[in-house]
Amino acid sequence: MLRWRIMTPPPAPCGFPRVHNAMWPGLVGKGPDSEPPIGLDTMLRLTAAAEVNGAHFDGVDLFLFDPHVSIDAGDDALARLADQVRALGLVVGSVVAPVWPPTGGGSAMGGAEDRARFVGQVRKACRIARKLRELGARPYGIVRIDSAASPADWAKDPAGNTRLIARTFREACAVAADSGERLAAEGEICWGGMHGWRHMLRLLEMVGQPQTLGFQADMAHTLLFTLGYNAPEDRILPEDFAWDDQPRFQDALRRLTAALRPWTIDFHVAQNDATVKGAGSHDKTGHHCLPGDPNGKLDIVRDAGHWLRGEDGLPTRAMRHICWDGCMFPNAVMLRQSTWNAILAVMLAVRAAHGWRE
Repeated sequence: MLRWRIMTPPPAPCGFPRVHNAMWPGLVGKGPDSEPPIGLDTMLRLTAAAEVNGAHFDGVDLFLFDPHVSIDAGDDALARLADQVRALGLVVGSVVAPVWPPTGGGSAMGGAEDRARFVGQVRKACRIARKLRELGARPYGIVRIDSAASPADWAKDPAGNTRLIARTFREACAVAADSGERLAAEGEICWGGMHGWRHMLRLLEMVGQPQTLGFQADMAHTLLFTLGYNAPEDRILPEDFAWDDQPRFQDALRRLTAALRPWTIDFHVAQNDATVKGAGSHDKTGHHCLPGDPNGKLDIVRDAGHWLRGEDGLPTRAMRHICWDGCMFPNAVMLRQSTWNAILAVMLAVRAAHGWRE
């Protein structure tokens, strides 16, 4: 007699969060005192061509600055951009507002003119973000900001400067809300008032508008929060920490993410070797590494779970997409298609481990 065995089909692949690639590594750390920028067309082409077992990137996140996307781009230029991205089977997610003085902005803790320029750049970025939404090319995402100020300048008056940053961020929130956008502040050791995890948390609480301003976590930068770079009073891991002590490292990540995860609305997957570096005009910050770098201190897939899963162990579903961020790689590395295939592979692995289906 024939026996039929009922086979349980394998679970369908997770569809969310969508996986994106950042375009700004073609610009950050590049320029006259470094290597030439890599154009947006090239970055888009490399992203669209990446493939792992038939899977591709879902979209890209953009830096709103020349020569990629002008912060003053008109509607016709944005329509062409939307068409270009969609023609490659991609969408746009989060966008970076060029709030820094060299890019037309100003310090969030500076004088009235500086702060006005900061908010003005946020206003322009929100206009572009909204237009791309209206064009059907941007189904989700945030507008990224930071304090556009150094920790050294912030340290001249910590309390007063934090109040000024919070005031500027609240003004930026009003602008974002008018456009139906949300802002995400990326904590990073090179941004004053955001250069340590407690400082970052204090600033978010001081702004007090979680419906409009949240946190953008980057795995490469938040790792340095645990080590106390630029904020030694807030280090979680001891100075003599040995990297083979993984239980202690995991405890540190749990403490960090328990504080900042409730605020997190945008997430960058990244690798870090626990050193700091800069390139071109970019200040010293976390050293992004390629996924398979033997010196990388993160187990990317495992450690992404600290941000993407809540205290209950379930996916938070707080972000519709996640983005790979790897700044300041040499152009020769970035122009190899194999680089982006490897990055796509780890992004898909993160989604498979911590994503969900709808």
